[in-house]
Amino acid sequence: MDGSGAAAPAGPSLPNLTPRHRQLIPTPCGPIKPCSELSFPVKIYFCVTILSLLSVIGLTIETLVRQAEEDFTISFIQLVGVVFCVYYVSRGILQENRQELVVFVLSIVLVMLRSVINFSLLPSEHKAQLLARFVLILLVGSFDVICALILIQSHSMMAFRVGGALESLQSQYFMLNLCFSMLTFDLQAQLCLCILLISLHEITVLHNIISATGVLWGCLKVTVGIIAILKELKPLVWVFLIQNVPEVVYLIYLLYTVIREWGKGNSYTLEAAFITGSCISVAIKSVLFWALLHVYRNFGQGLRERMFSSYGRIDS
Repeated sequence: MDGSGAAAPAGPSLPNLTPRHRQLIPTPCGPIKPCSELSFPVKIYFCVTILSLLSVIGLTIETLVRQAEEDFTISFIQLVGVVFCVYYVSRGILQENRQELVVFVLSIVLVMLRSVINFSLLPSEHKAQLLARFVLILLVGSFDVICALILIQSHSMMAFRVGGALESLQSQYFMLNLCFSMLTFDLQAQLCLCILLISLHEITVLHNIISATGVLWGCLKVTVGIIAILKELKPLVWVFLIQNVPEVVYLIYLLYTVIREWGKGNSYTLEAAFITGSCISVAIKSVLFWALLHVYRNFGQGLRERMFSSYGRIDS
């Protein structure tokens, strides 16, 4: 206060950069929104989608027991994809993760496409029995896809709520989410490739044993990757990268084997699916390594503390 008795003007207020996510729910994979924050239309969509996916899982299991070997393999891969879709749509909505929603849309489109192809190949006398199921899959799938596309285009506030007003931390949070999503996609691709590999007639028993072991290897590798990213452990990142080396080498060898034996069977469906899946797996790994490089460089810059400190898991 000066001599005239007037109050001195207050200094400029500093911007509040504190992350506004204390009301979020803590999980080992990062904070998620409580269901109470979801709007009523999103809640309806979430419930309908989960119920529809569970219905597709039940229908797929029902048809697995009465299909030929080749159709059994494709249906089993479809079952794995739908199970992952439950995870994708849950994380996509509760964490506002666009990558998960995009893959969810692609997975649903593939399920619908396969239903259209199967229905078109059915004899006329069987189409009447499966018409109701076919129409239900198309209607529910179209509903899921349209609503998911709307959510993808909506504005996301999760990066701001977790990283605060600092754009650098928001960018780091996006890259961490991308890396986390690629780990999940990589696991799904590896599981599907193992299923395809076991179903190929040209592959030996030794390859089948290696493929079965690959399922456990893939789960272990993804676990190491998740821990390395969330705990910001640089040595564990290198362990994760080393775990991918034998996987890529074996995949290249299998591609050579499948291409060399191409055309010796009665059908090319499984071989073509394996080659396509291998290319997708390589693309996923490329994006994963690129995102992991960015996340690795940003270790120790405060994102981990902002994600977990308000839950009392990391001392400030």
